[in-house]
Amino acid sequence: MNNSSVAIAVAPNGGRKTRADHPALPLTPVELAAAAAECLEAGAAMIHVHVRDADARHLLDPDAYRAATAAIRDAVGDRLVVQITSEALGVYKPEEQMRVVRETRPEAVSLALREYLGVGGEEKAFADFLAWLAREKAMPQVILYDAEDARRLDWLRSKGALPWNDVPVLYVLGRYTKTQQSAPADLLPFLAPGEPRFGPWMVCAFGRDEAACVSTAALLGGHVRVGFENNLLLPDGSTARTNADLVGAVTAIIDAAGRRTMTADEMRGAWLGS
Repeated sequence: MNNSSVAIAVAPNGGRKTRADHPALPLTPVELAAAAAECLEAGAAMIHVHVRDADARHLLDPDAYRAATAAIRDAVGDRLVVQITSEALGVYKPEEQMRVVRETRPEAVSLALREYLGVGGEEKAFADFLAWLAREKAMPQVILYDAEDARRLDWLRSKGALPWNDVPVLYVLGRYTKTQQSAPADLLPFLAPGEPRFGPWMVCAFGRDEAACVSTAALLGGHVRVGFENNLLLPDGSTARTNADLVGAVTAIIDAAGRRTMTADEMRGAWLGS
């Protein structure tokens, strides 16, 4: 992949925040579609989708995903990659997560490695699931929270459990806490000498320095994810009005650094070729 081309993903809602956190948090299919259109114009190539139940609680449900995806497609066509989450949030078991993904048959899906593997012994079921994703030509992204997660994924790769030449990953800089403030240096353990390499790799971060963290990743050959799921603040510390404001702020930094933002089709070609 051309290191001067950067894919921007937006995570507009997540599974934890509510309208009490931000009144413009998109929760319904119509709201997600509107956010998708705004973020596309601001520079995004992918949208990372969470859906909620009637009480705005985290939900993994094929019908809800299909409704959200249809609304987004009506708004932007195929100009955004639509990635669903399979995140458990302590509610779902791995077999339930995999079942929802299989029934949804999404274009792309994020997979938190430690949720699927747990304490060990689940490798075969996860490998079979990855093989199914490959047959479906669904775009995976494995979420890694620390270098130990990366080493465990590398172990799976060494055992031939990954049905791709490589696998896209998301490095998460920090944890989902109210006070989490990520810093660019949090990326260093993932990129330290001797640690496994994956590609394409993307970074998300928390708090006011979200833009600094992901821009650092972009300059080092990575890709970026921003949005209300992890952060509500612009680089100057003010509250963003919309998710598109966060996307636009990072797009401006990437452009100023001489990098080019990728389109959804460019992202599909690069990532599915991994």
